[in-house]
Amino acid sequence: MEQQVVQLVNKYRRSKGLSPLRTDPAMQQEAERHSLNMARGRIPLSHNGFEGRIRNVREKTGVKGRSGENVAEGYKTAREVVDAWIRSPGHRKHMLGAFDLTGVGIVRSRNGNLYFTQLFIAVKYNSK
Repeated sequence: MEQQVVQLVNKYRRSKGLSPLRTDPAMQQEAERHSLNMARGRIPLSHNGFEGRIRNVREKTGVKGRSGENVAEGYKTAREVVDAWIRSPGHRKHMLGAFDLTGVGIVRSRNGNLYFTQLFIAVKYNSK
């Protein structure tokens, strides 16, 4: 399902004339860890710890550009969560941002809810 999210986000980006995002293993690992923490109730559905996740990604990849994150809970399919993100201005901004790399992590909680995290980062550093 993680790959489906990336494919749907890239399809949306292409429809807006943007280049596709490439997946990165370090980003996927951080996204999955965050989804796991939310699914296990260690943290609420939130962006808590985002700076730490991005710091870890930067250390592992050497990529220093701007970054973003989308999270969600309770959707049943990749299509549902991507459609919800498209409808949300803040989430849509990340999906259409000047990013190059992404990683998606999806984890099912004990009660069956899915927790989604998608990280975004730009390869080139730009302070704007």
